[in-house]
Amino acid sequence: MTPDLPVDVVELIGSVAGVFTTLAFLPQVLQIWRTHSTRDVSLGMYLIFCSGVTLWLVYGLLIGSVPVVVANAVTLALASTILGMKLAWRKGEQAAAEPVV
Repeated sequence: MTPDLPVDVVELIGSVAGVFTTLAFLPQVLQIWRTHSTRDVSLGMYLIFCSGVTLWLVYGLLIGSVPVVVANAVTLALASTILGMKLAWRKGEQAAAEPVV
């Protein structure tokens, strides 16, 4: 059952939701950038998440929904940045975590 709301109100709700969920990744990106530490970031989670966001982006393109496309494109960029930093800095973190004997 869909409420009888004007299309622009529905699009606004979708746009605001997209902005909030997308911006939620910004503090994590900034934290990782400042500390150069991704040790507590799950590689598996970000691989699966980026795959899902890519599919949401494709879905948004297929249905022609600007809020879905923009939100997922920016989310994918931010999550991919985290994933890229995780992969790039993984070896250094593994070496730092190993005990020195």
